[in-house]
Amino acid sequence: MSDVIHQEIELAATPARIYEAYMSAEQHSAFTDGPAEINKEEGGAFSCHGGQILGRNIELVPGSRIVQAWRVAAWEPGLFSVVRFELRAEKGGTRLVMDHSGVPEAFREHIAGGWHARYWGPLAKFLG
Repeated sequence: MSDVIHQEIELAATPARIYEAYMSAEQHSAFTDGPAEINKEEGGAFSCHGGQILGRNIELVPGSRIVQAWRVAAWEPGLFSVVRFELRAEKGGTRLVMDHSGVPEAFREHIAGGWHARYWGPLAKFLG
């Protein structure tokens, strides 16, 4: 089994709108229904879901790409995965392509399901 969680979702909003919803602490908190603190700079730290998810921004291309070093707070200290979001404009909206690598095998199924339950569904509803 690959260690990469690959997911693609179509959203009825522009890439810029989706980027802003994900990178704005206020909007991120609103659609995930959990406290978030997000520094919008490369190298900046973030935490989501009340500190359950922690990390740093590695690469940020507004409206196009987000790459983050990402970890669950309960993971072994120093253990990070890498999540990459590509936002591709398509007719009527955006195709969000996510590749999440380095997730420990014991957590992959839970994390993969969590992206759908805690992000893609709520984000689509938030963007309305």
